[in-house]
Amino acid sequence: MRAIATRLTGETRDFGAHELIVTKTDLKGRLTYTNDVFLRISVYDERDVIGRPHSIIRHPDMPKVIFKLLWDSLTAGQEIFAYVVNLASDGVAYWVLAHVTPSFGADGRIVGYHSSRRLPEPRAVEAAAALYARLRAEEERLGGQAGLAASWQLLQDMLAERGQTYDEFVWELTNAGAGA
Repeated sequence: MRAIATRLTGETRDFGAHELIVTKTDLKGRLTYTNDVFLRISVYDERDVIGRPHSIIRHPDMPKVIFKLLWDSLTAGQEIFAYVVNLASDGVAYWVLAHVTPSFGADGRIVGYHSSRRLPEPRAVEAAAALYARLRAEEERLGGQAGLAASWQLLQDMLAERGQTYDEFVWELTNAGAGA
């Protein structure tokens, strides 16, 4: 089993604008399906990821508050779009525009989650990275739950100042290529 790189390389990797990274997870966020693009970009073999937490590709530059927002949305049965920087097993980062949705069983209950990711525009990545650096700094300043709460408030204040929801912020970046 390939371990996650202990050292970030400082490099970033792209994938084709026509390609989609696709994964599915169970209710606990453990991978149940990965497509070939995910495996190639994240530099994993399928046998090394199935059954493991999706968070194996979590990059330390991602603020925890964005994952809180993601999980709050998903457990409420809602889809979410988000810019995410991931970490491949070789220490290389890669940015995605993620669309994550709950998967429902025949009885209407959530049985897992499905994520499709596209290559984001560079200007949108720059804007998302700038916001995420501010959120992360707030999380690190206070640490733990206090840091997460402060980061959440900072995000809510920024969105209120812009008169937007997080979804609207993401779509502004997506449609305009920048906007923050």
